[in-house]
Amino acid sequence: MADDIKTLDDLKEVVGGAEAAPADAPAAVTETVVTAEPKRDELGRSYATGKRKDAVARVWIKPGSGKVVVNGKDMSEYFARPVLQMILRQPFTVAGVDGQFDVMATVKGGGLSGQAGAVKHGISKALQLYEPSLRAALKAAGFLTRDSRVVERKKFGKAKARKSFQFSKR
Repeated sequence: MADDIKTLDDLKEVVGGAEAAPADAPAAVTETVVTAEPKRDELGRSYATGKRKDAVARVWIKPGSGKVVVNGKDMSEYFARPVLQMILRQPFTVAGVDGQFDVMATVKGGGLSGQAGAVKHGISKALQLYEPSLRAALKAAGFLTRDSRVVERKKFGKAKARKSFQFSKR
C-alpha cells in the first residue's frame, strides 16, 4: 500500500478516504477572509497597555488634533528631551496618521526612557485596535513587539549582576 503513494493526491486519498479537490477549483471557495473588528469603547476610544523595562503605560487614543497628554502633563513638558518626544511620535508617522489622534496616557515605573518606550508600545497597540488596517505597517516597523530587555538581577557572591569582587591570590 505504501508503494502506491507517489503524489500528495494519492496520500490524501489514502488518509482522508475522500477524493482530492480538483486542480481547477478556485482556492477562494475554501478560504474565508476574517477581518479584525475595531475595538472601541462607548466614548470612541481604544485602550492598550504598553510595557518597556519596568515602565507600564496605560494608553487611550481617540480621534482629535494630535494632542498627547502623559500623566496629566503635555508631552513636551513630561518628556523634555526631543529624542523622547520623537519616540512617542514614531507610531503615528509609520502609520501615516500624524495629528489625527489625541492620546491620554498614564505611566508608572522605570525611568523616562523606559516610560517613553512603554507609551510608544501602548500607542502602537491602541492604534492597531482602533484601526486594524494599520497593523501591517506597525508590525513591519516592530512597534507591536514588546522590548523584553530588562535589568539583570544581582547574584549572591557577586558585586553586581556579573561583576566579581577583586581576586587576591594571597
